[in-house]
Amino acid sequence: MQYTLGKEERLKSKKLIEQLFAEGKHVKSYPFRLIYLPINHGAKSLVKAGFAVPKRNVKLAVNRNRIKRLMREVYRKNKHSFTESLTEPYIFMFIYMAKDEINYVDLELSLKKVSAKLQTKIKEDKPSSI
Repeated sequence: MQYTLGKEERLKSKKLIEQLFAEGKHVKSYPFRLIYLPINHGAKSLVKAGFAVPKRNVKLAVNRNRIKRLMREVYRKNKHSFTESLTEPYIFMFIYMAKDEINYVDLELSLKKVSAKLQTKIKEDKPSSI
């Protein structure tokens, strides 16, 4: 298992981001809101992820950038929990909803909760073939 978050694993395409916000589904676990969409994005990796911190919630750019760095690091270390049960390619957008900065440990716990909720929601969404 490689603990990397390379260029190919980051969600940068404007078209994909617009499509994600238009058609995507979401799960929440404070302070994260994860918007996801199963779509063939044409990359080797199974998941492309983006990270956002709204200016409305965190005013200073320094603080927004720090939170995004922490979010990327937490995702990088725990991305195996997202990809282990996926069979098709997905795009994700992690949105930070809190107004104040929280520490690394709490972010990691929240990300694991989001991962668990995502796994159950994906299983519910898939039609069972009986």
